[in-house]
Amino acid sequence: MPVNLRHSVRAIILDENDRLLLCRFALAKPAGAVVWATPGGGIEPGETPFAALRRELREEVGLVVGVEPPHIWHQEVLAPDHAEGYDGIVNDYFLVRQAHFAPRGTLTDDQLAAEHITALQWWHPGEVASYAGPDQFSPRDLATLLTALLTSGVPAAPVRLGL
Repeated sequence: MPVNLRHSVRAIILDENDRLLLCRFALAKPAGAVVWATPGGGIEPGETPFAALRRELREEVGLVVGVEPPHIWHQEVLAPDHAEGYDGIVNDYFLVRQAHFAPRGTLTDDQLAAEHITALQWWHPGEVASYAGPDQFSPRDLATLLTALLTSGVPAAPVRLGL
């Protein structure tokens, strides 16, 4: 039986001070769950990953990306409860270096809310690493991955991630 996976692209957007732009997702399941994740979203039929990344960043945060950024991480999660209507997800992460900006995409507040996005916020890597609140990050080991990226630079091939 074929597995139905949601294919998505995500951007690790770092400014000149290595701050990371994250979206706050308020999820329905479990009730009240909050996950901070990188901007991005699903690849539509007939769309290339780069075209999807450009569209998603323009819509969610107002960033126009002209050159295809390096592909740094690849994540596959097989879990039917991870994405409604799918057996799991495939996320491909790309590194986008950008001068600090006030994020505001083309989507209205209602459209962002329909995608469960309730805030956009810049985080310093140390804030991610020391965060002790109830919210989660996606990927779960984001602080470790971000530290490795900043220390070692762009990997020669995308790093395979867990949950």
